[in-house]
Amino acid sequence: MSITIATSRPMPLPTIELAGQAVHFVPPEQGIPDNARVYLGTAVDPVDAALIDRFPGSIGLIANLGVGYDNIDRAAAARRGIQVSNTPVVTEDTADLAFGLILAAARRMGEGERYVRGGGWSESGQPPRVGIRVHGAKLGLVGFGAIGQAVARRAQGFGMDILYHCPHPKPAAAAVLGARYCSTLDELLGAADILSLHAPLSDATRGMIDATALAACKPGAVLVNSARGALVDEDALIAALHSGHIAAAGLDVFVGEPAISPGFLALDQVVLTPHIGSATAQCRFDVVQRGIANIAHFLETGTVLDPVPLPEAIA
Repeated sequence: MSITIATSRPMPLPTIELAGQAVHFVPPEQGIPDNARVYLGTAVDPVDAALIDRFPGSIGLIANLGVGYDNIDRAAAARRGIQVSNTPVVTEDTADLAFGLILAAARRMGEGERYVRGGGWSESGQPPRVGIRVHGAKLGLVGFGAIGQAVARRAQGFGMDILYHCPHPKPAAAAVLGARYCSTLDELLGAADILSLHAPLSDATRGMIDATALAACKPGAVLVNSARGALVDEDALIAALHSGHIAAAGLDVFVGEPAISPGFLALDQVVLTPHIGSATAQCRFDVVQRGIANIAHFLETGTVLDPVPLPEAIA
């Protein structure tokens, strides 16, 4: 006997046993076997209603490798009685990347690197344009969950004035981090020198940083997004960057990724990375381990370690 797990893409997974049985991982080109118990995918692989409706009745879990789960139609999973799990072990690595983007965008590191490689410095003898001071700046965090708080910890070392906005204040965490709650998004936008996005993607947050929100930002602010591309109206951000109202941006996520708007590619003051928040060898190992642990727990007990809320369980 063996346990069959369908995967969203070919994955270099080790040979393992779960619940005393060998595990057979089936890549997508082989279809979804009728006896598959679990569907294993990554946070960038869509699991929509049409796919879920094609699942055999044997599938009881969608195991998502990643902390975000906006790629999954949770309502469709709930209708089929299928559980969903994630892997909330990417906090520190994603916070590292976010703070790296803060530094790179504010200090125009990408532009400077291209200037040196292109021979501009040696030809002119002049350094590239100046950036914006990060130390002591006002950092505005949109979202104050685990990753937002981890970015705040890093900001403490830079003597930053930390502001945050989320649906409900978190006084205990804020007290430890020296962060101040802004009750409205506009309050945060108007005060922050550097804005870093850490909100989950939902119907309420999709497109929240639109033309109106960008206009409410402090002139010359820096925007960093390491959460989800669809939090931002990309056309509006490109326009704000062209006008100079937003001085620079650091972006790890995009609406149509891996395709990126040509408008971003044409702007020197934008730092672009290919959705690499969790892309360290150590973090990817942790993610796979946690995903397998969720699958093992499901096979042994019928429940998972990291359940994702389904619609009927959302308050």
